[in-house]
Amino acid sequence: MTENETNPKHGEGADDSGLRTADKSAQGVVVAFGQTMKTLRLRAGMDREQLGRRLGYSAATIASFEQGRRIPSARVIDRADDTLDAGGLLKLWKEEVEKAQYPVFFQGMAQLEKQALELLEYDAIFINGLLQTEEYTRALFAMRRPALDRDLVEQRVAARLARQDIFDRRPAPLLSFVMTEAVLRVRYGGKEVMRGQLEHLLLTSQRDNVELQVMPGDCEDNAGLGGPFTVVTRRDSKRFLYVEAQVISTLETDPEQASLAAARYGIIRAQALTPRKSQEFIEELLKEL
Repeated sequence: MTENETNPKHGEGADDSGLRTADKSAQGVVVAFGQTMKTLRLRAGMDREQLGRRLGYSAATIASFEQGRRIPSARVIDRADDTLDAGGLLKLWKEEVEKAQYPVFFQGMAQLEKQALELLEYDAIFINGLLQTEEYTRALFAMRRPALDRDLVEQRVAARLARQDIFDRRPAPLLSFVMTEAVLRVRYGGKEVMRGQLEHLLLTSQRDNVELQVMPGDCEDNAGLGGPFTVVTRRDSKRFLYVEAQVISTLETDPEQASLAAARYGIIRAQALTPRKSQEFIEELLKEL
């Protein structure tokens, strides 16, 4: 499927030459797409400002697309193809450009999310990316050290928000989230950002295909002390275990390990507050802001 799945483990002492090659390959895709877009724009007799007006962007943003400094969304690619009368030439790039918008260590997981029948997510550091607001996401990326450049931050924010179309997919996958109380109490981005984030959690928890639970700080038992993890069940019923820390990831394809993680998640769910009690808990946290 992806590099992460065929060679899923990247850890301390591992050869990172493959990762460097993949990073360069992804950037090469973005640059090549940008050059193609520029060629088609010039062929159409448009300057960047004219194309920007048609697509709803500034000339500077069009320049970023063409120079490979910013990755356009699939919707922008479709509109650019139609606007430039490209006959589908730009649309052919969509899959590769979409893959390139994610860091290499996450590309395997990003593809799995698109094929998910069920997602089980346990979080103990920050709110899961699928549940984040734009402001919360931007605050997290702004705290990265070494710092990310502004274009890359915006690229990462857009990519993370784009993943949230999983909530509207049909047929809808089953999405279960358990997070620790500590995750909800750390005010990344400030009080207003966190208020919006908690309100977003309450809205999302009301979706029919979403179960959201909180592991309270005074809980005496927690089977999730090993840290955050995700269990994905693909539409073909195959399960995967994904674990990430410090931009090092493991996408485990061993059915036994994935099944054990799913069982562990079941125990965590039983130890956490029920979905209804969790909503009440979040509502109380909102009153404290």
